[in-house]
Amino acid sequence: MSEKELVFLLEEPSAKAMLESLLPRILNPSITPRLIPFDGKQDLEKQMVKRIRSYLNPNARFIVMRDQDSVPDCTVLKNSLLARCQESGRQPTPLVRIACRELESFYLADLSAVEQAMEIKGLAKQQNGKKFRSPDYLSSPSKELANLTKQRYQKVSDSRIIGLHLDIDNQRSTSFKNLIAGIRRLEQELIQISPNY
Repeated sequence: MSEKELVFLLEEPSAKAMLESLLPRILNPSITPRLIPFDGKQDLEKQMVKRIRSYLNPNARFIVMRDQDSVPDCTVLKNSLLARCQESGRQPTPLVRIACRELESFYLADLSAVEQAMEIKGLAKQQNGKKFRSPDYLSSPSKELANLTKQRYQKVSDSRIIGLHLDIDNQRSTSFKNLIAGIRRLEQELIQISPNY
C-alpha cells in the first residue's frame, strides 16, 4: 500500500522550516508530510507541473504555497497557479495557498509566538496596534518583522522556532487561516482513503 502523503511545493526554505515545526502539531501521525522547497517563485512555477505530474504515489495530496509579494491581486495569482496545477493532470487538483503578502504576515499575526520563539519581551503587547490586527494588508511584512525585532529576525532559523509556537486557531491573518483549513481538509481526505487502495 502507498503511504498517505501531504506534499508541499514551497517557494523557499523558510516556508519549509516553519512547516517542519507546525505540521507535527496538526497532522494525524498516519500522514507523512513531504516538504519540497524551490529556489524562489520563478523556480517553483517553472518546475511545479513536472514535479506534480511525475509524483508516483496515488495517495499523495498536494499544496502549492507561495508569497503574494508585489502581485496586486492575489486571486489572479492563485488562479494562474491553479491552472498550472490542472495542467499536471493530477486528481484531485492540488490546493494553492498564497501568503498575503509574505510568510512573515503569519508571524506578525501572532506576536506572542514571535515573543516566545525569539525571547524578545513586549512584542505580544503590540498585537492590538492597528498595524498588526490585520497584517495581510502590510506591504512588506518581512521589513516590519525585522524592525520589530531590531534586525534580529533570521528568515530560516527563526521561521523554524516560530512555527513551534504559532497559534493554529489564530484568525488575524486570513491567509494563515486558509492554509490551516486547507491542510485540515486534505488531512481528512487522506484519512478516508481505504487501507486497501
